[in-house]
This record gives sequence, structure tokens and C-alpha cells, in this order.
Amino acid sequence: MGSSKSSSGAVYFLVIATVLWSGNYIAGRYLAGAMPALFLNGIRWLISSLVFVLIARVRGVKIPLKQEMSLLFILGLLGMFLFSSLTYLGLRSVPAAQAGMIAGLIPISILIFSVVLVGERPSVQGWLGVLLAVFGVGILVSGQMAQISKPSVGDLELVGAALSWGAYTALGRRYRTRMDTLSMTAGAAIYGTVPSLIAGMISLKGATLHFTPVVWLALIYVSTAASVLAYWVWNQGVLLYGAARSAPYINLLPVFTVILGVLLLHETVSGRQILGGSITLAGAILSSLPTLRGVSAGFRR
Repeated sequence: MGSSKSSSGAVYFLVIATVLWSGNYIAGRYLAGAMPALFLNGIRWLISSLVFVLIARVRGVKIPLKQEMSLLFILGLLGMFLFSSLTYLGLRSVPAAQAGMIAGLIPISILIFSVVLVGERPSVQGWLGVLLAVFGVGILVSGQMAQISKPSVGDLELVGAALSWGAYTALGRRYRTRMDTLSMTAGAAIYGTVPSLIAGMISLKGATLHFTPVVWLALIYVSTAASVLAYWVWNQGVLLYGAARSAPYINLLPVFTVILGVLLLHETVSGRQILGGSITLAGAILSSLPTLRGVSAGFRR
């Protein structure tokens, strides 16, 4: 009975984390008209890193900023600066629903970089999932089905974001024994804040900021709920459920993003998007089945 309650509690944690991450795409799309994307990213990680430092101090966890400077800087560059910057840049021109579907590439990206950086050996089934997901994203970023066109800059920025997160997660897996998860994430956030703030300040030249109560709420959301809280909830779920069993829940991200985009932003989803998103999701699920235990469980937005 206790085990059953623990498992159901873990599922709630994992689903909540995925919903919170999906909300980042909604808030990012909404904030695209209020401030430059790079400024948004700088403010987001400034607030998030301060919260991470506070949590680390309360828990008595030391962040090895000097001892692991090189590793944490690279992780911050990939996971906080590049991933988030490219995501928010893409959301300037790509609807949140489609951005969420392209995010279906993230588990695939993690798998590929796990092969390159960690030495994972996916099965044939895993590689079939990769090919299927890439085909699905190809449909998403193309023009109308009867008239294929080049992907937009926003689409390419979102694909780049997925690749950045895959590299970040795989690198974190490779060096996970050097420090605990909180120390690694907090340290990466601190170092990632530096280039994010610099780029954010530069992007303000000639820009106009539009702050309203809703804009402030969205900004606080991406800096806390979609960052620190989602990280904590996801890891609680992984602790209760196990990394391998938790990994497939990452694939709920595109689903929730589409639903939230339609409900909150009144976006519409075309038949092409549904087809491409469904194929991408199917490929991601195929690559996350038990034969690839643990490959994508390190995903943390």
C-alpha cells in the first residue's frame, strides 16, 4: 500500500514539473512583446541563481564555484545562457504550441549527446526513435505540406535550444559524481547568469520595455516556478520513482505546451502541426522505452 502511494505521489510530482516547464513557453511567448528576449533571459537567471544560492545555504550545501569553475561555466553557458536565450528568441516568432512540439527533440538530443559525451549505446529501437522524431520536426518547421519551404529563424533557434539542452544534460551526467545535483545546478545557474546579463544589457539598446502587472507575474513565474520549483518537484519525483521510470514523463512537455497555448494564448493548431508533433512525440517515446534506461532522465528545465 505504501509503495503504491509513493508511486502515485511520484507521478503527481513528475506531471506537475512538466506542466511548470510547459508554462515557460507560454510565459516566454507572452513576454516577447514586453521586453527583448535576451534581457528576459538575463533577469530570469539573475533571480533564479539568487534563489538557488539561498536554498543551498539553507540546506548547508556548498557550491564549488572555484574548484569546478571550468565545468560549471560550460554547463551554465549551455543550459542557462544558450538554451534559454535561444528558446526566448525563438518564441518571438514561433507560437508557443509549435515551440512545445519542437521541444519534443529534447529527449532525442539528450540521447545523441549521451552517445557522444557519455558513451551510451542506444538500441536499434532508440535510433529509430531518433529518425522518427527528426522527421516529425522536419514537418513542423516546413511550410504547408504541399509546398515545403525553409524553416524560419525562430524554428532554427528552438532546434538549437534543444541541442544545447541535450549537451548540457549529457555533460552533467558525465560528471555527476563530482558534486551533488543542487551544487551543480546552482553553480551552473550562477555562471550562466553572467553572459545572460551581459547579453541582456546589450539588447536593451534602443528597446522599449512594457511592464504591467501580468508581465511582472510572468517574469516571476519563469524565474521561480519554471526554474527552481520545477527543478525541485522533478527531482522529488525521480527520487520516489527512479530515473528510468521517470524519463518518459519528459514527453508530456509538448502535449501540455500545446494545450496551454490554445487555452491561454488562444493559439490555433493546424493539421500539419498536429501530424508533425505527433510523429515527434512518437519518436521521443520510442527512444525512451525501457531498453534505453536512464538516457534522458537527467532532463531538468
